[in-house]
Amino acid sequence: MLKKIPVEQLRLGMHLQAFCGAWLEHPFWRTKFVLTDPRDLALVRESAIREVWIDIAKGKDVDTPESAHSPDAAPSADDFPQPEIEQEPDPAATVPSSFSDEVKRASRIVSKGREAVVSMFQEARMGKAIEAEAAAPLVEEISNSVMRNPGALISLARLKTADDYTFMHSVAVCALMIALARQLGLDEKQTRDAGMAGLLHDLGKAMIPLEVLNKPGKLTDAEFDLVKTHPEEGYKLLLEGKDVSEVVKDVCLHHHEKVDGSGYPKRLNGETMSLFAKMGAVCDVYDAITSNRPYKAGWDPAESIKRMAEWKGHFDPMVFQAFVKSLGIYPIGSLVRLESGKLGVVIEQGEQSLLKPKVKVFFSTRAQAYITPEVIDLARSPEKIAAREDAAKWGIKDVDRWWVGDKT
Repeated sequence: MLKKIPVEQLRLGMHLQAFCGAWLEHPFWRTKFVLTDPRDLALVRESAIREVWIDIAKGKDVDTPESAHSPDAAPSADDFPQPEIEQEPDPAATVPSSFSDEVKRASRIVSKGREAVVSMFQEARMGKAIEAEAAAPLVEEISNSVMRNPGALISLARLKTADDYTFMHSVAVCALMIALARQLGLDEKQTRDAGMAGLLHDLGKAMIPLEVLNKPGKLTDAEFDLVKTHPEEGYKLLLEGKDVSEVVKDVCLHHHEKVDGSGYPKRLNGETMSLFAKMGAVCDVYDAITSNRPYKAGWDPAESIKRMAEWKGHFDPMVFQAFVKSLGIYPIGSLVRLESGKLGVVIEQGEQSLLKPKVKVFFSTRAQAYITPEVIDLARSPEKIAAREDAAKWGIKDVDRWWVGDKT
């Protein structure tokens, strides 16, 4: 039986069913749990949430006079499940926004998303069953952000420390899968399934020792064989979980397959891989090679797209082409040289052409010196991109600061 109560009436032992407010307004990655920790109770009361739904069939009820709970008391509307416990959809949730407007909101989603994945991995290590439904609000927030401006969250999720890689990688692949699903024209349910699959695709790494996952040097053959068990380990965890779709289990098990049959663990090929597994393979690799790892620096986004296009037999051509369209030939964060000799970093995709993004220039290759930063919209400028560039060639460090700046 569900009841809506003010947070002031919350007490330990109550079963929280839902928060009355946006996912980002409360401090938890999931709802539907029994309040047992006084610190959690304090966090709820200190948040922007003013009302919550509780389930009195699964936890304590509010303190009321005894007569209200006597057998002869007439039932009230609050004694029965309510048909709707979620907030009405916010019409502004998916209104397109500029990169600069979206990046701050995306930063909060990425941060909370990381916390959610850390919690999921911890629960998996402790043997608790995975509840996919609990992660649905996170997938929804990521999906809405991608709808408003796909480049913001996808680009921010690429920026991760070595220790954060496993968790942030899951958030990044979730966003990439959603963007790719939209590019492929999949329906809303399929898009949400794709996002959830991206979020949970590496769950099996919870079973891999941290000293192996975060090893700063090259893995031994034995360690690499151990890491390669993560798709099957994750699949086993998902089989024991609740509300896990077949799409999620499929991507978890098969995101390391290749269309030429040389992948693992089942050596599937282009004929036997599902569309979602092919999507997962592309998204997983892109985020992996563009991210800093314990043993190597990430590649430039545009260079990564170029190299992936050259790997024959790795990706499904149709899926990869759609992936490039979803990100752009020059994804946000790519370092490019304009025909004028100026170096700049891509800060936003062009509305009409993949070849004409917005670029923030900050360096002159002719003068060999930094210049006053300036944003050039190549769709409205005679300037053109001459080539991708390697930052190290010009002695440029921390390219990402030119597009992230102080926005996060």
